[in-house]
Amino acid sequence: MTEKIRQKIRKAVFPAAGMGTRFLPATKAMPKEMLCLVDKPLIQYGVEEAVAAGCTEIIIVTGRGKSVMEDHFDSSPELEASLEARNKIALLEVARSVAKLARVTYTRQSEPLGLGHAVLQAKEIVGDEPFAVLLPDDIVDASTPCMKQMVEAFNETQCSILGSEVVEGDAISAYGCLDCTPDAENPRLLAVKNMVEKPKPEEAPSHNAIIGRYVLTPRIFEMIEGITPGAGGELQLTDAIKALLKYEKVYGFSYEGKRHDAGDKLGFLKATVEFALKRDDLGPGFREWLKAFPI
Repeated sequence: MTEKIRQKIRKAVFPAAGMGTRFLPATKAMPKEMLCLVDKPLIQYGVEEAVAAGCTEIIIVTGRGKSVMEDHFDSSPELEASLEARNKIALLEVARSVAKLARVTYTRQSEPLGLGHAVLQAKEIVGDEPFAVLLPDDIVDASTPCMKQMVEAFNETQCSILGSEVVEGDAISAYGCLDCTPDAENPRLLAVKNMVEKPKPEEAPSHNAIIGRYVLTPRIFEMIEGITPGAGGELQLTDAIKALLKYEKVYGFSYEGKRHDAGDKLGFLKATVEFALKRDDLGPGFREWLKAFPI
């Protein structure tokens, strides 16, 4: 009997069409995804993570006013020529490296109709193969990139994988929550039985929250097309994954690393401080300044 061909993750989808209203006025004319942690846009952290996981094609789902992201991941002849003329070789390599990260393609989400709808816009580009989804404002600091950990779990299971972390107390009500049991052979894998979106703390089936990292099989597109829009007429990715459970196994995955919610102002500030402190060029001086800062 012929063994089923094991599929690999080659493509990563980045939903980036939201308006970023929590960061107004900064996001009035600039995409939230281009806000910088120290000196690198949020979305670049995610793209580098996807590339480290083996993805060779990046699909960014954009909306009106997001063309600056296309410019960022493209070459910049004028800038490169200026840096080269001034012998700024190190900076020249930094500028060129961004355009060389991966093949980047774009598709538009004309209306903000939910995360499920955003992922659906990538259907024609993804085709009939499994793919990764990364939410740009979830930044995961990990020695082994979070998506690489998840792709390895997919290679083991050939099933959809949902990034998950333990959230204690009432905070679980801000997340999608997994009804799950740990896998007997790999405790980082969580066999999903059901999912509850933003449950009341007393009704949460676990403290395993879903975060902005997914590896999904292509059947998810059929599920998104079949679900009913929820509040605000939005198509929720969680609802589509729940529908997927009727046909395929789905696993949560307890990744190693620290997640920063950079879509929240306080989370963004905390991430900025932590990333700056870890930098060899900035950390020592910044740390001394923080120690002397009057509280």
